[in-house]
Amino acid sequence: MSEKFKTLIAFSIIPQIFLVKYLGTHPDFVEKYYSTGIYQFISKISRYIFGWVPFSIGDILYTILGLLICRFFYLKGRLFIQETRVFFKEIFVVISIAYALFHFLWAFNYYRLPLHESLQIKEDYTTEELKNFTTRLIAKANEVHLQITGNDSLKVTVPYTKQEIFKMTQNGYDHLAEKYPQFSYHPTSVKKSLYSKGLTYMGYSGYLNPFTNEAQVNGLIYNFKFPTTTCHEIAHQLGYSAENEANFIGYLAAVSNDDIYFKYSAYIFVLRYCLGELRARDEEVFESYNTTINYGIILNYMEVAKFWSQYQNKAEPVFKSTYNTFLKANKQKEGIKSYNYVISLLVNYYTNREL
Repeated sequence: MSEKFKTLIAFSIIPQIFLVKYLGTHPDFVEKYYSTGIYQFISKISRYIFGWVPFSIGDILYTILGLLICRFFYLKGRLFIQETRVFFKEIFVVISIAYALFHFLWAFNYYRLPLHESLQIKEDYTTEELKNFTTRLIAKANEVHLQITGNDSLKVTVPYTKQEIFKMTQNGYDHLAEKYPQFSYHPTSVKKSLYSKGLTYMGYSGYLNPFTNEAQVNGLIYNFKFPTTTCHEIAHQLGYSAENEANFIGYLAAVSNDDIYFKYSAYIFVLRYCLGELRARDEEVFESYNTTINYGIILNYMEVAKFWSQYQNKAEPVFKSTYNTFLKANKQKEGIKSYNYVISLLVNYYTNREL
């Protein structure tokens, strides 16, 4: 690669940033031509190419990239002092290419129409509406829990392996696609991350690799959390970048599954968000609702809390803060808190629907 061409690529980051900012103000255009257009082709091709491989190609690519970065600084680190301009040109060549691929392969989805608009449901809700939905949700969660355990004081243990859960996830998306064709999912590309231990220390249950379009799920999390986490990451694969929207779609896919353990995972997944919001609004109401939940469900919540507490470390807040900044830079104004905004979608979606 000639030095002139390297300079051109390095400076291309500037018009790229302007293009991304411009498209960010035109969600209708992004929705029509990228998210429901070219991205669907890109996503399926990526899943056909990488989905059949039983391990994470994306994690391997990240490993190779890390080694190449170390190699670069080892071989060319001296340029920082001797030829600073050349050093930074080399850096920006890589940044510019990565930035272009990141957006073209997936990240333009950050600028698509909000899901509540495409589904034509309200965005806000009242405390009374939240209380009503939570009451219905607790009743449904208790009912399913009792069907599984036969005892309201026993925790649920999912009898499937994680690989079995991956395969069973398709059933929920197939049913969901009968009602909403935009959620059709084929081919599949869901895998346990090779860096599950690292993800756990960082505080994450999974992620989508934007370069290979592989849904990566933390292989260490409990099996009763696995169905909704898998469905959440698949929602990202389908082009729904906002965390609240991926939570919502993931819930719908899990609850649409024929398997009762998937339904249980879905109900207690969103119940946790509703309880958290009730606690923030009215501590007394939260406490009263807590007493109506089967003790076995509480035990499952405690099990998860204990799991994550084992991996708490001083670096985790740094990772969370970094990701929070990343989300805010990509049209999610509330950052990590945007995960919680699934409640507004749920409350309004189920206004006139049965759970």
